[in-house]
Amino acid sequence: MDSAERDLLNESLRKAMTASSGRALDVALAELGWADLLTEVPEFAIATTFRLFGETAAHAPLLNDVVLHAAGRTLGGTVPLPFAGGSWVVWERDDVDSSALDPDLPLRTTEAPSGDPIPLAAGRRALGWWLLGSGQAMLDLARSHALDREQFGRPIASFQAVRHRLAETLVALEGAQAALAAADDDLSSLLAKAAAGNAALTAARHCQQVLGGIGFTAEHGLHRHVRRVLVLDGLLGSARELTREAGALLLSNGRTPRLIQL
Repeated sequence: MDSAERDLLNESLRKAMTASSGRALDVALAELGWADLLTEVPEFAIATTFRLFGETAAHAPLLNDVVLHAAGRTLGGTVPLPFAGGSWVVWERDDVDSSALDPDLPLRTTEAPSGDPIPLAAGRRALGWWLLGSGQAMLDLARSHALDREQFGRPIASFQAVRHRLAETLVALEGAQAALAAADDDLSSLLAKAAAGNAALTAARHCQQVLGGIGFTAEHGLHRHVRRVLVLDGLLGSARELTREAGALLLSNGRTPRLIQL
């Protein structure tokens, strides 16, 4: 796939996500050839699609397909997914009522599955790209507000405290992006998802401070991204849990990978 084809696909995906979400978007992406993309160019398909989920605030149950594909199973179904705190959830493929913090996501709790564990590395990378896109969307909202909002006769973007919060958010997001781009195995995918979760939570915290009171209102878009990242961070292991898991793994191995492997 050359650059022109990638640009066209990116435009088509963004257009579909702007027009619909949930079950309708799942159908639209299937018509765009999501299954073929995941099979033929999985890393490009995952990075592009899930990052756009974050940027557009749309959602579809494609995490099921990513995990099913990694397990060598048929796409189009659902699979139990681990959640923070030792619980398990199913991401339904219909627009059903949800008790999740983000009510738009059709998640329901379920029992822990029996049998062999499912591979999680690809799913963690997918969620990492989604968290990264959501973090970038929050940063864009805060940056626009900082440029437009004036206090004491000048934009608040000129204030050092505001600049520091936006800069720290950008650094966190770029670090997570580098980790995701380099992730290619279980450990690096675990670390990349943890980095993306931390970056998205940093974005939520700093961007809320920059936006001030308007960021708490239902009319402003920030709250949708904040709720989304709080749920996505917990899915397939929260940043805190994955950091502890990585530490325990390194201790049990008695060695750390070289930086080039991370």
